[in-house]
Amino acid sequence: MDAAPLTTTQHQRVAALIGNCSIELSPRDELAGEALRRLLDPGTSVFVNHPPSVTHHDIVAACARLRRAGFVPVPHVAARRLASFTQASDFLQRAAGEATVDRILLIGGDDSPVGPFRASLDLLATGLIERHSIGNVAFGGYPEGHLSIDARTLDTALQAKVALAQQRGLAVSLVTQFGFEAQPILRWIAALRARGINCPVHVGVAGPASVATLAKFAIRCGIGASLRALARGHTAFARILAEATPDGLVGELVAGEDAQAPIAGLHVFTFGGVRRTAEWLRTSA
Repeated sequence: MDAAPLTTTQHQRVAALIGNCSIELSPRDELAGEALRRLLDPGTSVFVNHPPSVTHHDIVAACARLRRAGFVPVPHVAARRLASFTQASDFLQRAAGEATVDRILLIGGDDSPVGPFRASLDLLATGLIERHSIGNVAFGGYPEGHLSIDARTLDTALQAKVALAQQRGLAVSLVTQFGFEAQPILRWIAALRARGINCPVHVGVAGPASVATLAKFAIRCGIGASLRALARGHTAFARILAEATPDGLVGELVAGEDAQAPIAGLHVFTFGGVRRTAEWLRTSA
């Protein structure tokens, strides 16, 4: 059965979420700086990811360019990719000093540790984040699970990270993996709230991209439930893929969100390119 049409208020809510979303790009992207001003409004939060092929120097440099261009840089800090306490300290100190970074996305990183940090909790426990005047930390969330970590371990680790960050006086938020179906995301948020985790949740969505590109990243990121739905011919999911934009998903999220604990925002993964994402933002917000 088709979902009920959105109300005027819900349409306004969709536009507001899309109009205030964050995006993500690579530190080596040519748009990670002044060129981005032609595409996005100043003040947009831009996450700078931390692939294995870059150093923390690359990330800091990209964050500094984004800050000079009027954006709010949010670097990924992948704990397992940091070789030492000194390197981690240098990363955070330079990010705060050279790019006025006040928020990071702290992740483990899907690698074997190259240094002392086996998980993001280990880096959090050092106190380096608040020591370098970074007051906001985001953690990754996995509504559809993780390829190599079971659900109970994920839940336990998230609970511990949120509790420790709050004890240290940090403002905490969550940024989820991208998905194509609203219900797994909404159920996951409801389960968080039931466990007493009430921090803001920013839902990851895939920006406009080809079906082949979306499928490639979905497989790589372990979006199993969504892929199984596609294989069953799930009409809503198939429609989202055919349109290759997340509009339908955002509408379903708004229609199903808890009014007492609404979604805090959207985080757009620019799989189809930043320019295509920016065009979608202009026409959808």
